[in-house]
Formats: sequence, C-alpha cells, structure tokens
Amino acid sequence: MPYRCNRIGTARAAGPETETGKAMATEHTYRVIVRGRWDGLTDEARARLLAEVDEHGLTRLRFTPEGSLAYDAALRSFTYRYVIVSDAADGEELAAALAEEKAEAALAAAGYGYRDLRSSATDMDTMKVNRKGR
Repeated sequence: MPYRCNRIGTARAAGPETETGKAMATEHTYRVIVRGRWDGLTDEARARLLAEVDEHGLTRLRFTPEGSLAYDAALRSFTYRYVIVSDAADGEELAAALAEEKAEAALAAAGYGYRDLRSSATDMDTMKVNRKGR
C-alpha cells in the first residue's frame, strides 16, 4: 500500500483517491470551543481557581488535544479549546460532543461545578482561506 506524508512529516497509508488523484481524507481535524458557567463551586475549588487565574488567561489559550482552559477572576464563565480528530463522515456535531465530554471529565476530575455547556466546532480541513494578492 502506498504511503503519503501528513503535515507533520510522518508516513501514513494512502487512502482512497478522488477523480483528480488527490487522497480523500477519512479523518478531519476540528477546532472546538466549549463554553460554560461556573456553578456551585466550593470554597476550596474557588480558592484553587483564583490561585491559578494568571495561568488561565486568554493569552495562554490554545487549541490542544488535551484542552486549554481560560477564565477570569470573576469566576462567572470559562472556555475550553480542543483539537478533535475524528471521522470526516461524523462531522462537526460529533466533534463538539466529544469536546464537551472531555470538558465534563476534566471539570469533574478537578471537582469544579459547572452548568450551561455549549460548543461550536470548525472543520479545519474544509475551511476556505482567502488570501489577498500583493
């Protein structure tokens, strides 16, 4: 089976090809933003969040597979950013659901209360980039 290099430079098996000879992607990369509100935080959880608030500002927010958490000292709302790689046929809805599951697990593991989770996903493999000519 032929191999192609992905963007990182590692070899992978070539997938099915389109009429133009380009490989069809079976997996897509999604950037997902999960937003929520803090709810029912214990005094201990509130103290931990406030102690780490400088590490979770907007300037440190990145899209990562593990998730990147941002919030401010008001402790009203928070944002997670995830990179989710999943089957292209499953689409943005599944990517958003997977990211919400990851956020719920991270929040539960840390003992943080939350509510009103919502998410938005962008398929980076189908995104059109418009570049201005020089």
